[in-house]
Amino acid sequence: MRVLLISAHPSETSFLWALRDIVCDQLQKNNHELRIHDLWQENFDPIFSLFERKNHVSDPNLKFKEFPVLKEHVADLQWCEALVFVYPTWWSSQPAILKGWIDRVFMNEVAWKLEEGKALLSPNLKNVRKMVVVTTHGSPKWTNILEGEGGKRIAFRSLRSMFHWRARCSWIAVYGLDGSSGKQRDRAKVRVRRRVNRALPL
Repeated sequence: MRVLLISAHPSETSFLWALRDIVCDQLQKNNHELRIHDLWQENFDPIFSLFERKNHVSDPNLKFKEFPVLKEHVADLQWCEALVFVYPTWWSSQPAILKGWIDRVFMNEVAWKLEEGKALLSPNLKNVRKMVVVTTHGSPKWTNILEGEGGKRIAFRSLRSMFHWRARCSWIAVYGLDGSSGKQRDRAKVRVRRRVNRALPL
């Protein structure tokens, strides 16, 4: 399967990076064709510009001319059959750099279409049949439930609606990271590997 992995964490010594390595290793063991974008290493600009806002429903090629870097991200998004996100949950949602990637790359005629005379978007990423989110939370699960888990809603409601209607989604979260022990983190690594293997098997 063609898999696109998007990761978003600035520190190579973080637990999140360790999880990313585990995810990549398991995907390669399962013989998936893998492409990776590390948004921090690539210094991706998350700012949704005035130009992009003014051309929100225009031909994507206008944006590619103004921001050539977006073309590769769009091509990879249209290429993949499975989309994997690996990121820390900050303030109940995706980090700003990842949210900006979504804002800028999930554009008109790429992720969606707005047909003339219609008020609802039509999904355009029908190539994506699986989405896997691997994320960490400093707080326990009950805290995130009370907060409404905004990041999960963005992924499973907004992004999911742009994919194939039968796309399957997996939420793989490590909760309570701030107060966890070394043994708990080791168990979390095993659990993440097992669940990634289940979501995207050989």
